[in-house]
Amino acid sequence: MNNPNVRPDTMLRITNKELADKFIEEQVAAVRAQVGDKKVLLALSGGVDSSVVAALLIKAIGKQLICVHVNHGLMRKGESEQVIEIFGKSLDANLVYVDATDRFLDLLAGVSDPESKRKIIGKEFIEVFADEARKLEGVEFLAQGTIYPDILESVKQAEGKKAVKSHHNVGGLPDDLKFELVEPVKLLFKDEVRVVGEALGLPHGMVYRQPFPGPGLGVRCLGAITRDRLHALREADAILREEFANNGLAEKVWQYFVVIPDIKSVGVKDDSRYEGWPAIIRAVNTKDAMTATIEEIPYAVLHKICARITSEVEGINRVLYDITPKPTGTIEWE
Repeated sequence: MNNPNVRPDTMLRITNKELADKFIEEQVAAVRAQVGDKKVLLALSGGVDSSVVAALLIKAIGKQLICVHVNHGLMRKGESEQVIEIFGKSLDANLVYVDATDRFLDLLAGVSDPESKRKIIGKEFIEVFADEARKLEGVEFLAQGTIYPDILESVKQAEGKKAVKSHHNVGGLPDDLKFELVEPVKLLFKDEVRVVGEALGLPHGMVYRQPFPGPGLGVRCLGAITRDRLHALREADAILREEFANNGLAEKVWQYFVVIPDIKSVGVKDDSRYEGWPAIIRAVNTKDAMTATIEEIPYAVLHKICARITSEVEGINRVLYDITPKPTGTIEWE
């Protein structure tokens, strides 16, 4: 019997609209057969994977889909507002917005281990969904934007290897949460998900938006998360994204972001000693997220980004550029 979590060797890579349309047709039929007339709860982060799943499920079951967007306080600048605008208004989805910022940050206070942070965030996501589900009737399914690299990186332990990292959307649900999973893109790589998204008619900017990890800025605010460093990270990341867009790099580079470690160094500001955090820029290209190469950013652009971050963001006094490919480094730092 075939393992439903293993991609068949005979499965063609989805590289064009014809193959994407066939995949969509198959998944629409599969979702309708699985769900029937029941309701489905979707964790809608606004990232590529969950957005494509949302569009696919809207096509398959319409208003039976309930999209829940959780603002865990670890979103990029303006991201929650964008999700509300696109899905709540433009796509007319059933959208529930939950501001759980304090709930997440209180649980994460003082936690520095990356795996512990991921597990806390993943567990709390499930708890938030459970709270929302209890307010609804007829919800028996939980949809997730799981993709194949998530599964590959999370099951290595079963092969006697150390898992690269745990993913909040892989590993099942608590025993007391009676949802059946709906994961229509779990056998696809990231580039295939994008092709499917365009075939579904999603806006180009949404399909090719920056990938964003489930734990959000929680794994980019390295070590124990503090609100002041999280704020600095959010502002620095917004500057990076703005400058990449202004210089034609937004679609040339697959993923680019800032991380801020929990360390300070001595600097100078207004002719005085100024201790601040370093902002570390990472910009990588990849097709399947299993390996990644480094994008060579023009120095003029790097200098502009450095000048803006150090002058506009309180608490940062250095800007560094990470040139490590995957392997040996993972795309994210944590």
